Amino acid sequence: MLFGAIEAGGTKMVVATGDEYGNIFKKTEIKTTTPEETVGHIKDFFGKNRPGALGIGAFGPVCVDENSSDYGRIGKTPKLKWTDFSWKEAFSDMGIPISVDTDVNAAAIGEYVRGNAVGIDDFIYITIGTGVGVGVMLNGEPLHGMLHPEAGHILLPINADDGFPGICPYHQNCFEGLASGPAMKKRYGIEPYLITEKGPWETEADYIAKAIMQYICCYSPKRIILGGGVMNSGRLFDPVRKKVLTYLNDYISTKELLDIDSYIVPAGLSGDQGITGALHLAQNAIRKDKENE
Repeated sequence: MLFGAIEAGGTKMVVATGDEYGNIFKKTEIKTTTPEETVGHIKDFFGKNRPGALGIGAFGPVCVDENSSDYGRIGKTPKLKWTDFSWKEAFSDMGIPISVDTDVNAAAIGEYVRGNAVGIDDFIYITIGTGVGVGVMLNGEPLHGMLHPEAGHILLPINADDGFPGICPYHQNCFEGLASGPAMKKRYGIEPYLITEKGPWETEADYIAKAIMQYICCYSPKRIILGGGVMNSGRLFDPVRKKVLTYLNDYISTKELLDIDSYIVPAGLSGDQGITGALHLAQNAIRKDKENE
């Protein structure tokens, strides 16, 4: 069976078809504009590559409770035209099973089935780019709870030598407000990939490490995977690992932490973790549809 996948971001949508093994057959990118225009382009793609089920990893907040009448519906979002948009309703005319989760949970699922978390049931995937998102996998399943984790918005103490208040319109000094790509650009006046001085990257690593220390205490993950455009700089992994151990201060001592280079690792699918996870969501949609027959 052919499966369809959508990795729905605020700037662009990645749309693909693939098989049950996560192999991607066809893939394209569609600019995120209005729901009507964007969905129209997506349907044009699938009209030529009709899938038997569809998996969607969407920007949030989005309802991921399958028992709710709002399942697949986007809540209040800065992308005002997308507020109250329903993924389930938008593609209901295709007449195929549909599964929806967050974009970062889809990425975590992708890492779990084909990436750097294969065989590890308890881990977290953190993406640091335009925003900061955290997918939490426990016992091989993404954590949802009353909505879904918004761990990119945990509050962090501002470094004494920083003074930057943060850019999040809701919290300012949350992880995303202090350490996302736009936060770095606002703090230093240039795009992160153009920063060559060591100091800014030390500050960035410090905030990332503070957040990770809290995630370790809260979720007890067996591995932490870091992805996103900011992490692609190649300047952060070593200082982040060292600072995490410093902040833990030997309070937690496990075999995983003793091999910190294998504990905090980069994403393993060259940017395809989200769409790979969405293909897996499509498989889940088929399975759940059969269970409900």
